Amino acid sequence: MVRRQKFTAILSRFGYSAGLQVGTYAVVADNSGAKEAMIVDVPGVKTRVRRLAAAGPGDMVIVTIKKGTPQVRKQISYAVVIRQKRPYRRPDGTWISFSDNAIVLINQDGTPKGSEVRGPVAREAAERWPSIAKLATTII
Repeated sequence: MVRRQKFTAILSRFGYSAGLQVGTYAVVADNSGAKEAMIVDVPGVKTRVRRLAAAGPGDMVIVTIKKGTPQVRKQISYAVVIRQKRPYRRPDGTWISFSDNAIVLINQDGTPKGSEVRGPVAREAAERWPSIAKLATTII
C-alpha cells in the first residue's frame, strides 16, 4: 500500500510560518501614495477547501489599497511582503519577528512603484527581490 505524504503548501515551499492570510491589513512601506492595504490573494498557493491562503516575507501578494491618496485608493495592485509580525524560524536556528506587517507595492514586472522603502526589510524578501533590496536602508 502506498503511503500518502502530508501536504503542507506553505511550510514545504518556504520552510517557515507564513503569517499573513487573505484579509490581513498591512502597512505600505514605500512612498507610492498608499498607506494601508488589504491582502486579497496569494498567487500560486493552493490550499484545502475553506482554508485561507497565507504569505510570508518575500512572497508576492495581490492587495487592494484601503487608505492613501485618492489616485491610488480602491486600486488592486501587486505587492511583496517585507515584514511579518508572527515569529518565524530561520534555517540557522534564529527566531525573528517584526513590529508590524508591511508590504511594498510593485508592478507586474517586479519593479517597485515607490522610490524608497521605509523601515527594515527581511532578508528573505531582499534575496528574492533585488530591486527592493536596492531601495532598502536596513536588511535584517
